[in-house]
Amino acid sequence: MADLDTPRLMGKRSFFKLDDDTVGAHAEKIARFFGTGRYLMWQTVFVVIWVLLNLGAFWWQWDPYPFILLNLAFSTQAAYAAPLILLAQNRQEDRDRVSLNEDRRRAFETKSNTEFITRELAGLRIAIGDLVTRDYLRHELEDLHSMLERIEAKLDDEVAERTAFRHQQGADDAHEDLNDPIQGRGGQRRS
Repeated sequence: MADLDTPRLMGKRSFFKLDDDTVGAHAEKIARFFGTGRYLMWQTVFVVIWVLLNLGAFWWQWDPYPFILLNLAFSTQAAYAAPLILLAQNRQEDRDRVSLNEDRRRAFETKSNTEFITRELAGLRIAIGDLVTRDYLRHELEDLHSMLERIEAKLDDEVAERTAFRHQQGADDAHEDLNDPIQGRGGQRRS
């Protein structure tokens, strides 16, 4: 049994990989090449040269006029091209399906997040409705300030009245002191 901290040695690398992804990737490259103008140009050049060489007055004509060998080559090419193109389309369809599922998942998450944010905003609006605004607080503070000023004014008036009353009483007491003889002090007053 091998230790877990010892990495496994990779087996021999094969030159050809025949798994679905590798074959599909090569099939897509070939299918993309078949769909280009460059491929059509090279195929046209090849066919023209083939026909000229076989129609010409050369001593060795390997494919005479009905061009059966050329037709066989095109049939073989078509026999391989069609499945390769279908394989590339299937891979693209699989990618599209995965992408669509991912888009659906993201849309669901976005919808869930949007609904959550909407609920949070509604809760905040309700909470803000109960909160004191700056203008309301300023108005209440101004009312409180004016009320305190009135209370201070009343207190000042009350203090002034009491002071005046005390002075009045103090003056009346002093006036009585002058009229009444004081007895028991260091001497008696003579009348």
